[in-house]
Amino acid sequence: MKIELTRLDDAYHMLATNEDGNTVETDGSPKVGGSNQAMRPMQMLLSSLGACSSIDVIHLLTKQRQQIDDIKITLEGNRAEGEVPSLFTDINVHYRLYGDLDEKKVERAVTISGEKLCSVAKIIEKTAKISWSWEIIK
Repeated sequence: MKIELTRLDDAYHMLATNEDGNTVETDGSPKVGGSNQAMRPMQMLLSSLGACSSIDVIHLLTKQRQQIDDIKITLEGNRAEGEVPSLFTDINVHYRLYGDLDEKKVERAVTISGEKLCSVAKIIEKTAKISWSWEIIK
């Protein structure tokens, strides 16, 4: 795996490009001289956690013949205040799953993703407590 970052301005606005040519922009907060034109790195880390786990949950539910009409994930993280580096201390990942889904299968998919499969979660859990919650909206 390889990512290349290219500076887009004279401050902190960057373009990350993977080997397939897919891109994502990042920036710093105005507090450190950024221009707030893109997500900051720690926001990207939360996004990565949600994206990683969503792949697991969708895959597991599809394998169990569950029809997911839609999925939305809200992640809320708290960071250690006044510390450098300011790591996440706790994160909640909340799934809103849309469709006629079996509650036990949803619970199992979320649990397996969080406890066993999600690579990003396995990295983050070394420094932060991650909690997982879900709801089904029919």
